[in-house]
Amino acid sequence: MSEVYNENDYKWIKEILLYPQTLEKHLNYLKDTSQIKVPDDPIEKVIFQDRAKKAIRKIAQNRGHMLMVGRPGTGKSLLAGMFRHVLDRSLGDYIRPKKSIAAFPGKDMNHVRFAYEDPGKIGSYLVKIRAEIEQAKNSFEEFSLADQIASVQKVKKFLLWGACLSIVGGIYFAPLFIVTGLTGIGAIFMFMQENNHVVQEKIQQESQQGRVMSVKHIMDMLPEILYDPRKDKDLMVSVSEPSSKNMKGGFRHDPYQSGNMQTPIHRRAYLGAHAKAPIIYIDELKTLIRTRYMSSLLEIMQNKKYMLEGGRNTGSGAADRSENFLHADNIIIACCNHDTLMHLQEEGDGAFLSRIEDKGEIIQMETSVPETADHVKQVAQYIKQELLNLEQEFENTWGKVLEKEGPAGVRRRSEQIYGKRLPADYELRVREFSRHAVAEIIKELRCRSADGKLSCILRPINGVIKTAELDAIIDNSEFVEPKHVRTALEEHLSLEGAMSKEIVEHKKDLKKYITSMTDSIGYVVGLAVTHSRASGQMFGQPLPIHCQINTGGSDIITAPGKIGDIAKGAAQNVRASIKQLMRKIEAPYVGCEMHIEYVQAHGGVEGDSASVAMDVGLISDYIQQPVNQKYGITGSLTGDIILAVGGVTEKVRSIMDTDLTMEGACIPWQNKYDIEPLLVNMESEYIQMDDVPGIRIYRSDDKTDPFDIYFCKTKYNAYRILMGLNRQEVEEKMAERSRKDLEFTKHVKSKYD
Repeated sequence: MSEVYNENDYKWIKEILLYPQTLEKHLNYLKDTSQIKVPDDPIEKVIFQDRAKKAIRKIAQNRGHMLMVGRPGTGKSLLAGMFRHVLDRSLGDYIRPKKSIAAFPGKDMNHVRFAYEDPGKIGSYLVKIRAEIEQAKNSFEEFSLADQIASVQKVKKFLLWGACLSIVGGIYFAPLFIVTGLTGIGAIFMFMQENNHVVQEKIQQESQQGRVMSVKHIMDMLPEILYDPRKDKDLMVSVSEPSSKNMKGGFRHDPYQSGNMQTPIHRRAYLGAHAKAPIIYIDELKTLIRTRYMSSLLEIMQNKKYMLEGGRNTGSGAADRSENFLHADNIIIACCNHDTLMHLQEEGDGAFLSRIEDKGEIIQMETSVPETADHVKQVAQYIKQELLNLEQEFENTWGKVLEKEGPAGVRRRSEQIYGKRLPADYELRVREFSRHAVAEIIKELRCRSADGKLSCILRPINGVIKTAELDAIIDNSEFVEPKHVRTALEEHLSLEGAMSKEIVEHKKDLKKYITSMTDSIGYVVGLAVTHSRASGQMFGQPLPIHCQINTGGSDIITAPGKIGDIAKGAAQNVRASIKQLMRKIEAPYVGCEMHIEYVQAHGGVEGDSASVAMDVGLISDYIQQPVNQKYGITGSLTGDIILAVGGVTEKVRSIMDTDLTMEGACIPWQNKYDIEPLLVNMESEYIQMDDVPGIRIYRSDDKTDPFDIYFCKTKYNAYRILMGLNRQEVEEKMAERSRKDLEFTKHVKSKYD
């Protein structure tokens, strides 16, 4: 029996082969998602986050605060929405505001007072007052001199007729022209008198309009209702970028500040979330820190009231403020990522966190959960929920088309979208996921996590589910099948995934070229991984590494290029491991210059997962033993032990493409459970090389194209797989090379002495 492996180790590897049967057993209750019933409790619609759901129920009971910390896509926003629904159904009638908030003019033009009144009472009061003011405004009798003007006009007409008659009579009797002159002068005087009355009437009417305008001062004294609970019934307000304006409120700028046109302060006031909403949901706490609102929030959480101020903005509202307090007994629900949490721990000695913990909880959102039977059922439930959402979207988009034109109209319009003929029996309806399609989603969640767990970052999976659904609809398939899910996964690549795919295509040709042009001494195929910040998905790729050891140079190790600090530290650890091995086998050490090159890794390298690959490459060059270029390797080397690394599932999956001509991989023993997702829908069997256990996966249906995965505990296990040498053989070759180097060094030294 091996000193490194024991009987339980071999047993565990064989048990890994049972994973597909275990997953099938967890899903054996399910034929397709039509059998799944979505829970009525809205909180239970959020899967995986059991701790957070329990905390939400407690907080809903005692009206506490909550801070959810976790990566995007883990369900923070969804939980906040569910919290609102639960609180609305349970205590909504009691915690919803009952009174309107009215604003009154204060002691001067820059002050305002607030009052909380019954909305029906203050509403009817304002309606009554406005009606009385309107009546008073219209009660002024219009000033008129119509009677005086009419009498003057009569006299004027009489005089004009007299003047006309006297002119006719003056032709026969000349003295009558005297009467003509007198009546003409009188008519002119009456005309002037008429105009005088008209002007006086107009002046008086304009003066009367001024008295009507004076009613504006009365209107300006009326209170303004800033919040009416009958109109705004939502318990929760979502604030994406908290600041004094949207959290506390403020005063609008008044461009007309004089000339009897200015707007009074109480009509320029507006309320923020603190005064109106029982629950405030801050979607991203980082913005609160950036806008410097933290100190105000802490004060309001402590006092549960605040004075409304104009703030520092220039304009008419800068000097405005309230004379009394506004109530602000809010439940704060906030979300943030881990980098923001670190800042909160330092900010004011964690004052905000202390406020949260005083009346609530800080919840760490799960990023991954163990793959148990219950969690597998939750995944199936989640898929069903997304299908119901998609069904609603279809109804909103195509419901009227289906009602007016029927299925034929939907098919005809869909053909315009897809640009091809669709089957005559094509139906735009949601297809249920088959059991095997659900297994593919579970497999993908396993691939996006590690250590036998399912990823909790579910938002990117929504797109995969919908794309697979649409593919099944186009195929007119009865159910969504695994092939539809696999196609959707290929299409739903993030930016990092698309770049990684291009790099893998480049690495294929690069690896083939290196293999054909070298003797494989010092060359090793490492395995790298790219993380998508948006989706949390990982994308593996081969990483060719070339290593050299030059004897007699400076005793250093160099790794040029864009290498991160962790990668540089890993290279130093490899150098220390090799020197320790030299001392252990008592080989003479003459000083070696070690050089490591990540071949065409132009984007840079970070992490320690290539340290065992570096060690294999350096030892290969030192003992001049070729490395099998058909195998990749990953792992963190500490002394002789290979420790676990991240992204192993994706690393291995990236080199399983038959076009890459790879035949296997060496992975750390601790990452053994990361191979389980690769066994779904694949033929596999147990293998063993000497004492190193492994699993062989057949990439083709007819049990061809084998791919061998070995689980290494120490670097000597890797030497055996990649170079075909056991520990004793490697140490003997190293000792022999070291003696030759010493003899060469002595020869050179004696030559120059």
